[in-house]
Amino acid sequence: MTYRRDLYAKYGGVHFVQLAPAQDINQLVRSLPEDKRDSLFEVLQALHNAGLIEVQEDHQILDAHGEIHPAHPGASSEPQ
Repeated sequence: MTYRRDLYAKYGGVHFVQLAPAQDINQLVRSLPEDKRDSLFEVLQALHNAGLIEVQEDHQILDAHGEIHPAHPGASSEPQ
């Protein structure tokens, strides 16, 4: 089964696409050393490097209120 869900990280609002089942993602996160699990950036990077997610470089972020915004002033917030 192919997984492909557009999601945003809760903290930081990074846009990514889930490419694997949640149990595979959870297994990889649990296998990381504790100091790596403490950093959202390092967890997302490990998941991306393992091919379980794809971080989108579309300059979109999700704010604390659930609204999508461009990461840079003047950039479009429309999905590409």
